[in-house]
Amino acid sequence: MSRFRVRNLSLDGLKLIHFKPHRDDRGSLSRLFCAKELSSLWPYSLVQVNHTFTLEKGTIRGLHFQRPPYSEQKLVICLRGEVWDVAVDLRAGSPTLLQWHPEILSPEKHNALLIPEGFAHGFQTRSPNVEMLYFHSVAYSAEWEAGLSPIDPKLSISWPEPLCSISVRDQSHPLLDDYFKGLVL
Repeated sequence: MSRFRVRNLSLDGLKLIHFKPHRDDRGSLSRLFCAKELSSLWPYSLVQVNHTFTLEKGTIRGLHFQRPPYSEQKLVICLRGEVWDVAVDLRAGSPTLLQWHPEILSPEKHNALLIPEGFAHGFQTRSPNVEMLYFHSVAYSAEWEAGLSPIDPKLSISWPEPLCSISVRDQSHPLLDDYFKGLVL
């Protein structure tokens, strides 16, 4: 019996994964990752796991990605609080290039977003004291990191909360221009 239910989303390759918690009188256990059960979705080694803690409701983190040849797949899970999580398709030649898809992630929803290579990722906290866990298929490389402005008018992302905080790094990501044709993976 699989402990995961997978749903395809509007952008090709983007998946919403629901965990099936095991409950008893002590509480519950949720398997967050299983290489065997998720092998068709995650054919990589699990290379890196990151944890973030965000204090304030309304904070935006992202939109981050790594350029080829360090493009990465991510599995993103909210451990505490609630986020409005966004993936943006950056794949050259994709019919959904520069389109974005949001999902609400929270521990109560028992869900995660599987973000394929060639996507930017970011989120806005919908509660204070949010903890996120990221599983990565490729190790972080400062030389190949990149980002998009989360308030880029070409993307027109309708963040659901008033903007409370955004890092200087994320504010300084360049706006898209008419010459951006996507990432060649």
